[in-house]
Amino acid sequence: MDTLTPEKVLDLKLKANRIRELIINMLVKAGSGHSGGPLGMTDIFTAMYFHILNHDPKNPLMPDRDRLVLSNGHICPVQYATLALAGYFPLEELDTLRKINSRLQGHPHRGTLPGLETTSGPLGEGLSQGIGMALAGKMDKKDYHVYVLTSDGEHQEGNTWEAMMMAAKYKLDNLTVVIDRNRIQIDGDTEKVMPLDPFSDKYKAFNFEVFEIPGNDIQLFIETVENAKQVKNSPTVIIADTIPGKGVSYMENNYIWHGIPPDLQDVPGAPKKGEQAKVALEELGKIEESLKREGGISN
Repeated sequence: MDTLTPEKVLDLKLKANRIRELIINMLVKAGSGHSGGPLGMTDIFTAMYFHILNHDPKNPLMPDRDRLVLSNGHICPVQYATLALAGYFPLEELDTLRKINSRLQGHPHRGTLPGLETTSGPLGEGLSQGIGMALAGKMDKKDYHVYVLTSDGEHQEGNTWEAMMMAAKYKLDNLTVVIDRNRIQIDGDTEKVMPLDPFSDKYKAFNFEVFEIPGNDIQLFIETVENAKQVKNSPTVIIADTIPGKGVSYMENNYIWHGIPPDLQDVPGAPKKGEQAKVALEELGKIEESLKREGGISN
C-alpha cells in the first residue's frame, strides 16, 4: 500500500462523498434499489479501490490482482459507483442502473462488467466463493489477497457458518472477511429478527482472528486491514460497525431505507417524496465544503 498521509486521507474522504452523491443520483434515476447499505459501506469501498487493493482498471483480469467478493450483492450501487470513479467504465453508464439491457443489474453479474469477481444475489454464498479463490491462491503459490464483503443479516444463512469452518481448516491467512455490521435488514433490526450477538465471539470460536472497528473511519479501516494481513495461519475478519444511510441525516440508522431509493414514497421523518434526493445531495454538498475547509482547499 502507498503511504497514508493526511492529504491522502482527505482525498479518500472527498472521493467517498462523491461516491455517495453518485449513489443518490443512480437510485433516483433507477426508481428502485437499496439506499442504506450502499451509503453505509461507501467509506470501505473507497478505501479498498483507492488505497488497499492491488488492481488495475485497465487490466481487470490481471492474474495477481487482489480479489474483492461482494456477497451481499444488493448493495451493488456502491460497487458500481466506485468502479466507475476508479476508471473501470464511464461514469455516464451509472445512469443505466437497473435498466433493461444494462450492464449494471440489480445484483452484480460477473462477465458483464469489468471489475466484478462474482455473480451474487442469494445471500450467504460470498464467503464460500472467496474461500475457493483463497484456496486456489495457496495452491498456485500466489500472493494475492481475497476480501469478502458481507452483511450481518446474511449471517442468518447457514452456508456462511459452514464456509467459516473450511476457512479455518485450511488456515487461509490470505482471506479477510469484512462484515457490514449495520444492524438492519429489510424487516427491521437484526437483533430482533434473528440475533447475532455476541458476533465477535462466534468468529473466534470458528478460529478466526477478529478485529472490530467503527466502519466509517477510513484511516482506521486501512490500518486494520494492514494489521489483518500480518496475521499468519488463520483467516481474519473485520467486523465494521457502519451507519446505514451514512451522510444523509434522515436515512441514517433507519431500516426503512434498507431497500428503497429516495423519492419513491413518503417516509415518516424524511422530506416529502420529490424532495428527498434534493435534500440528500444538499447535505452531501455541505459535507464536501466542510472537508475542503478542513484541508485548506479552495473551490
